Amino acid sequence: MHSPNLTEGNIDRIRELFPGCVTEAHDEHGTLKLSVDFDQLKQELSDSIVEGPQERYHLNWPGKREALLTANAPIAKTLRPCREESVDFDTTKNLFIEGDNLDALKLLQETYLGKVKMIYIDPPYNTGNDFIYEDDFAENADEFLLRSNQKDEEGNRLIANTESNGRFHSDWLSMMYPRLKLARNLLRDDGILFISMDEAELSNLQKVSDEVFGKENFIVNFIWQNKKGGGNDAKYCAVEHEYVVVYAKSIQLLPRMFENFSELYAQRYKEEDGIGRYFWDTFKRKSGKQYYPITCPDGTVMEKDEYGNPLSWLRSEPRFKDDLKKGEIKFEKRQDRWSVMFKQRMPEGKKPRSLILEKGTTGDGSAETLSIFEKNIFSNPKPVSLLVYLMGIGLKEDDIILDFFAGSSTTAHAVMQLNADDGGNRKFIMVQLPEPCNEQSEAYKAGYKNIAEISKERIRRAGKKIKDEKEQTATGQSILQYAPTTIDTGFCVLKIDSSNMAEVYYTPDAVKQDDLFNAIDNIKPDRTPEDLLFQVLLDLSVDLSLPIRKELIQGKSLFFVNQPPYDLIACFDTGVSEELVKELAQYKPLRVVFRDTGFTTDMVKINVDQIFKQLSPATEVKSI
Repeated sequence: MHSPNLTEGNIDRIRELFPGCVTEAHDEHGTLKLSVDFDQLKQELSDSIVEGPQERYHLNWPGKREALLTANAPIAKTLRPCREESVDFDTTKNLFIEGDNLDALKLLQETYLGKVKMIYIDPPYNTGNDFIYEDDFAENADEFLLRSNQKDEEGNRLIANTESNGRFHSDWLSMMYPRLKLARNLLRDDGILFISMDEAELSNLQKVSDEVFGKENFIVNFIWQNKKGGGNDAKYCAVEHEYVVVYAKSIQLLPRMFENFSELYAQRYKEEDGIGRYFWDTFKRKSGKQYYPITCPDGTVMEKDEYGNPLSWLRSEPRFKDDLKKGEIKFEKRQDRWSVMFKQRMPEGKKPRSLILEKGTTGDGSAETLSIFEKNIFSNPKPVSLLVYLMGIGLKEDDIILDFFAGSSTTAHAVMQLNADDGGNRKFIMVQLPEPCNEQSEAYKAGYKNIAEISKERIRRAGKKIKDEKEQTATGQSILQYAPTTIDTGFCVLKIDSSNMAEVYYTPDAVKQDDLFNAIDNIKPDRTPEDLLFQVLLDLSVDLSLPIRKELIQGKSLFFVNQPPYDLIACFDTGVSEELVKELAQYKPLRVVFRDTGFTTDMVKINVDQIFKQLSPATEVKSI
């Protein structure tokens, strides 16, 4: 019978915006209760480092406040398209961003805010040899903004985080903290985060993720069997597992997602009979005593594997023959090799298990990259089958997945493979720093100078392989018969660079009178119209994967983004006349952008707003 406790309501609202700013503290009676960490909240709302320790339950380390400042500080950078390194640049919905992932996450904040369904990352495990992104914290926000507008040589650096470093764990936490905070903003309300990790930083990862996402949004630590056997050189124990730490953006939406797990998993094959939904699973096993030959549709006899060992099957020979008569066995042929699949009933309410077994190992991941590159140029890459399994939990058929530690691009490979399997239209965004390859590595010897080059090449080769296999299996004998004839195996390469705008654009007060004639054009001379277009797309929060068409009208190059009514029409040529402006207004786009110095006269520039107000009043008019 009391009125509402407004303080508790306010704390709940702060907790939604800033989960890390609500903690546990004693009240005047010594009772633990939720309380606002005002020091942390001040830091969230400040552009300089705020001091003021307070006794409370929280995770702390040297450099935490600087890391939070780094997460919130703005940057003056952009994404520049690179057609020559892309595949299907004009039609693909996939993105590959080359550069520091902290910058990439900041640049994507507006365009992809709350749009990403699943994030998977495989960050450095901090084993003492891993490279850590060393962000420059020794500056305030103004200095950070100024530095971020310079060339890359003054940007972030890479350092090996050796155990002799006094900030061994602190550096790793300072690297992860701002990236997780920014990543959370990109997730949809029903989004889900997966992080691969080993024992080295598992406890710290959970604590920092609890702070960023809220402890109540922790789901599970999957234990993935990443090896089988071996480990005789281990110091104490042969470790055959790693972890996949899982958090939800909002735990309230979790049950609905996990209840749909069985349906999402079964929908990969879209098959159903009178009994219920089912899917096809592998029939081969690596142990047991079910040895017998199986004859494939073309007469090929499957009796031994590629190593000459007898093949063992999941079921006895009489049951196999009976299932074959019932139509519960299927054969699939890929690259001249047959696989046998059996009908697996999908039980109602199936949920994923905390132990991930038989979903591929790092050895399988190495074999996959070896089949693509013909050299083992990655150490312990994740297998495609593991990522496909996780996507069965987190993704539907047209969702977006983000991986900002792309590495070997297993995530992109898995998205394309899953789309090929079930006809989905999932999109990926990969982010990878051009981290230099060790000159003694197989990758460097193969001609790859940095990790980003290998990552892009894997997507190219994996995409071609998937398309080739799709053509081979489009015979009605494969489960892939449900996939579409076209699969998006392309990707648009975008490289992080300093802003397209000259320094005068950001610091007009620093221009001297003698420099005024040189400051007439506020755009850097080496930037192309397409560079400007992508900066405008970022600034206006327009989806970067929308189709773009270039057309010549009245002798000027025009960019049309999306389909009519266009999301954006842009013209960065000079000599724009009033006649051209009137013609563009007839299209009634949502937005139109011109170059600030692009008009024939000042009068035309002044009249642009009035022309659009008369002919297309809903259009937003901008100039850069």
